[in-house]
Amino acid sequence: MPKMIFVERDGTRREVDAPIGLSVLEVAHKHGVDIEGACEGSLACSTCHVIVDPAWIGKLSEPTEDEEDMLDLAFGLEETSRLGCQIVISEALDGLVVRLPAGSRNMLLD
Repeated sequence: MPKMIFVERDGTRREVDAPIGLSVLEVAHKHGVDIEGACEGSLACSTCHVIVDPAWIGKLSEPTEDEEDMLDLAFGLEETSRLGCQIVISEALDGLVVRLPAGSRNMLLD
């Protein structure tokens, strides 16, 4: 089974099993990683914002226009920012490293 690494807000690296076909958001929830996902992966918020390790960004598909629009609302946006609900685990992503941003902005509660 593929693995992935979450770098938590305090810098702790956490390696977890990442079943093929699940999104990074779903993997995070399965392992109790602190990613909100307020819209439950429906691409209606930016609370599953993650920062992909630069070594991995080229292995991901390009973000859609809808994802880019939601990322514009994300807290702490960086060049390799993506939404966890839009990254689906495949064999090619075995070892994927993502970092959690310092915070998130839940527009659904505003």
